Amino acid sequence: MPSFLLLVFLLQLIIHLLNTVGKQHINELLWLLFTKLPISQNKESQELAKLRDEVVRLNTEMRNTSAQDEFAKWAKLRRQHDKAKDKYDAKAAAQQSFRSNFDRIITAARWLGTQGLQFFCNTWYSKQPMFWLPQGWVPYGIEWVLSFPRAPVGSISVNVWAIACASVIKMLFEGGMALWTLRAGVVKAGPRKGEKVRMEGMGGSGGGGEGEKKEL
Repeated sequence: MPSFLLLVFLLQLIIHLLNTVGKQHINELLWLLFTKLPISQNKESQELAKLRDEVVRLNTEMRNTSAQDEFAKWAKLRRQHDKAKDKYDAKAAAQQSFRSNFDRIITAARWLGTQGLQFFCNTWYSKQPMFWLPQGWVPYGIEWVLSFPRAPVGSISVNVWAIACASVIKMLFEGGMALWTLRAGVVKAGPRKGEKVRMEGMGGSGGGGEGEKKEL
């Protein structure tokens, strides 16, 4: 059973890390790695980048050319620009459709590998005790809660063990982030990221200064 206890802990750790990093960042990283592989999609991405550069170049040349003084040159650039733009839009739409399918597959795989696996473990091992509590250590009502939903009374169920692991991981992570923030002197995460940490002095003005008069 120790190996399964560790498996549940590692699963909760992975879930916490994935939630911390964020779904969008993970999808972006996997997409970047996917497009680096020697596959047709990599070639399509390179062609799309070249078409984008070509559209930008033609648009710049067209803006730098006077439609009145150099109409023939401007019209030629306009035709080339429109042709390249249409080709770019078509390829961009196709890649966006492929990217949407890619994100859906990654999201489904991530769910199966984390939440799906957790659901399977909680269902398959719901009647199996993770470990036993010492007899008479806690009241019967607490024993029943710790064995919820179907583990033998007096034991710790897989559901409760998973919740305990997730809680401990979250507390350790938040404690580590707090220590890192204090040592660095700036907020490392959240809406106030980058702001300096302000420490309130123990002997501040709120504690009553020397200039205050006592009421008799």
